[in-house]
Amino acid sequence: MRILDSMKRATAVACAATVLAWTAGAAHAQAPEKFPSRQVTMVVGFAPGGGGDIVTRWVAEYLRERWKVPVIVENRPGAGATIAAAQLARAKPDGYTVALATTSPFTVAPHFQPVQYDVAKDFSFLFQMLVSPQPLFVRTDSPHKTWAELVTWARANPGGFLWSTAATNGGTHIATEAALRSLGIQATYVPYKGGAEVITALLGGEIMAVVSDSFGPFAANGQVRLLVETSPDKFPDYPNLQTFSELNYPLSVRIFYGLAAPAGLPPDVLAAWESAAQDMVKSKGYQDLMARQKTAASYQSSAEFTASILDVHRRMGKLVPELGFKK
Repeated sequence: MRILDSMKRATAVACAATVLAWTAGAAHAQAPEKFPSRQVTMVVGFAPGGGGDIVTRWVAEYLRERWKVPVIVENRPGAGATIAAAQLARAKPDGYTVALATTSPFTVAPHFQPVQYDVAKDFSFLFQMLVSPQPLFVRTDSPHKTWAELVTWARANPGGFLWSTAATNGGTHIATEAALRSLGIQATYVPYKGGAEVITALLGGEIMAVVSDSFGPFAANGQVRLLVETSPDKFPDYPNLQTFSELNYPLSVRIFYGLAAPAGLPPDVLAAWESAAQDMVKSKGYQDLMARQKTAASYQSSAEFTASILDVHRRMGKLVPELGFKK
């Protein structure tokens, strides 16, 4: 009997240990992974080499060092960055696929062309990280020394003013076209795939002017001359540059950069992105990047950024038809 009792106790202990081990293993298996624990992909809706691409690649490097996981940049240019936005809307909402959030695909393009997403429903806007100048500029050997001179020449030469932007159908495209129309100018818009390509076209003499944020290095080395700022903001490096707002043109669009993710992002993942952004914009490396790119750090939390985007989106929905642009 004693032997039998001992065997029963040993069996019971073994069974209990097995159950505990299985329960612990199951609990461990069901525990959610801590974000981030694997590769992060950052989608850019523009070609490599432009301002948005340069900033995103810097951010990717910062996150690699902070999170100790691979962070890659995937360029998906085209259609004013709406191709990249549509790709993002279809991605899994786990924080591992995000995209550069810029003015055009989220506030302007949906009112100007068919898009495969709903701005108000399909995205989690993570944070804003900067606002950017978007000047209209010419080569330094251009005969047009001022915006007024260029306006006078363009009026006298219908169709002769050849110009472009980094994002066709984007905010700066619409704002500049509206300004030209208000001035009675018949100009010729020449589309390109992105900032690097459009700068090459300007420097090569294919076009006469560009509206883009990719002017910094070329202005610094004397290759281009800034004539007017299309956004409503005054920037410290160019205090004397007139803005479209000051000139009372119909539309002046603030150009922002941030990051967006698919809708439905878990709160802890959103918190991880916001925390990284808050530290990033304070870093010396980021401030140095802003100085090189001639942009201004401007952080907004997810809630602030979302409210701002949806507000501009609503206002653009009214302005674009009023200006005569149609889908």
